[in-house]
Amino acid sequence: MIRSLLLIGCIVTVSLSIHAQHRTPPQPPAKHAVVTAAQVNGVYRFDRSEFRILALGHNKLRVQFDGAYLTMAKSVNTGYASGEATIDGNVATLDLPEFGPCKIIMVFLRNGKMKVTQEGSDADCGFGHNVYATGTYRKIRGGKPNFESPP
Repeated sequence: MIRSLLLIGCIVTVSLSIHAQHRTPPQPPAKHAVVTAAQVNGVYRFDRSEFRILALGHNKLRVQFDGAYLTMAKSVNTGYASGEATIDGNVATLDLPEFGPCKIIMVFLRNGKMKVTQEGSDADCGFGHNVYATGTYRKIRGGKPNFESPP
């Protein structure tokens, strides 16, 4: 009985390790049909962070990010970025090289959602400690957003 359980345990362990070794590397975001200005324009929110986006035409977007991170001491770390992003299909890229190698990739999904990935650390992007743009944002307001002046 004990030998049977050990044999089964060994088989499960080997099969899991083989499966883990053959995992495919992460794929870049899939490009879907071109999104319209009406689909991207607006304000998007995730937790305490917001994006304001406006289509400018010629595959360009005006983007503003206001990020926040609530510390355990109940103080708030903030981050701010703005610039012009390029869009290809439903994937927009905002390069922020001012502080370090920072790139924000926005994928516009259906149902007013936007998945954001940040490449670079909080410091690389000029954000406060633990402030990141990464997350799945939900559109809270459509149309032309009101861009706020930098903090």
